[in-house]
Amino acid sequence: MIFEDVDLFYSSAGEEVLRMYGHDPKAINKQGRVYRDRAASSPPVGLFYRGDYHTLVVAPATSNTVAKMVLGLSDSLVSNVYAQAGKCGIPSIVLACDTEPEMDTPAPDRIVKVWPRKIDLEHTHKLATYEGTTVVENPEKLLSALKIRLDEVKEAEIDQSNDG
Repeated sequence: MIFEDVDLFYSSAGEEVLRMYGHDPKAINKQGRVYRDRAASSPPVGLFYRGDYHTLVVAPATSNTVAKMVLGLSDSLVSNVYAQAGKCGIPSIVLACDTEPEMDTPAPDRIVKVWPRKIDLEHTHKLATYEGTTVVENPEKLLSALKIRLDEVKEAEIDQSNDG
């Protein structure tokens, strides 16, 4: 499935990790805009106030980012965008990294077994209870959640055009 009109918001760490895995952050999104975490005040959050977006996807969300989301901290581009999306009533889909007590996770050169801490799992479970937030555990579930959300958006557009 190809998604059009997608803008990317990269944290500094996210951009760094993409490069570690052999991806060029500039090449991933050829059609949409790309925002990088380079300013203290995260200016791109204003796009959420303008109504430019109907959905926020945070993928992947590290245990650090999930903890910030749960605690309401907005001190990075990603955590700030999540907070502002919520304040604007824009649904979020979060692909959390730490979802199971024992997991296999890809490292740049191999699969590694990890055991997320109890606090990381608690934060992931708590985030899943937040209004307007869907937490998914893997890329396949992310794709399913995106399809459901896009169907909701299309249905709302049809309803709006019928109301006239």
